[in-house]
Amino acid sequence: MMDERAAYRAAEAIADNRVAQGRLEFLPAEVRPQNLDDAYTVQAHLNEILIERGLGDPVGYKIGCTTQVMQEYMNIHEPSFGEVFAPTVHRNSATLRHGDYVEPGVEAEIAVQLGDGLPATGAPYTRDQVVGAVEACMASVELVDARYFDYRELDTPTMVADNFFNAACILGDPLTDWRGLDLAEVQGRMNVNGETIGNGAGSLIMGHPLEALAWLANRLAERGRELKAGKFVTLGSVVTTKWVAQGDLIEVEMAGLGGVSIKFE
Repeated sequence: MMDERAAYRAAEAIADNRVAQGRLEFLPAEVRPQNLDDAYTVQAHLNEILIERGLGDPVGYKIGCTTQVMQEYMNIHEPSFGEVFAPTVHRNSATLRHGDYVEPGVEAEIAVQLGDGLPATGAPYTRDQVVGAVEACMASVELVDARYFDYRELDTPTMVADNFFNAACILGDPLTDWRGLDLAEVQGRMNVNGETIGNGAGSLIMGHPLEALAWLANRLAERGRELKAGKFVTLGSVVTTKWVAQGDLIEVEMAGLGGVSIKFE
């Protein structure tokens, strides 16, 4: 298990890099997380530092690599989570400066808003047990930023410690009357500059999107943490990440859940 002092040093290095918008290299061996347990310890310290530096408060979670297509794309064989900060959350549409990011990409996702918490004492959770906590569902785009010299070479624990690529998200209108939808059958589509570049069903996300929600609640519980009421969770992309250029317009539609868009200027 990683020494707390080393974990804090690693978190400081990642925070410095994030604020400077630089490209992150391998962390020094003596502070580099060696596994996902180490990674989440560093991540927790990182997010405390980012709060202290005025980057806002965490208001939700992203889950990455919940689909086979993304696991194959990233060569990562299990999901990973990160936290999302309030100033990076947009509603329905956003216009962002491409130059504010190092290597921005977009992903088409289903997101949920929690009406009830999922405390650590209730774990382990199943999909059926988390359904009741979901107040609303919505379409979303996650903006990821590959702030790394080569993310295919950088070790997975370091990327997870860095909130696993998260840079922002755009959330659609919350649908509270969602229970008539089969989320596994929801069809997602991503258009870039009017051209469809990917589509996929909700079932690509661990067989059912709410399996990802149960997974997150259980991973947090392992660390003594509650998935709190009021938080949102983006559950994973149904299409492969699309790396974007200045001027691109990205539109995501989730059938039955609405759509969101993001423009890079």
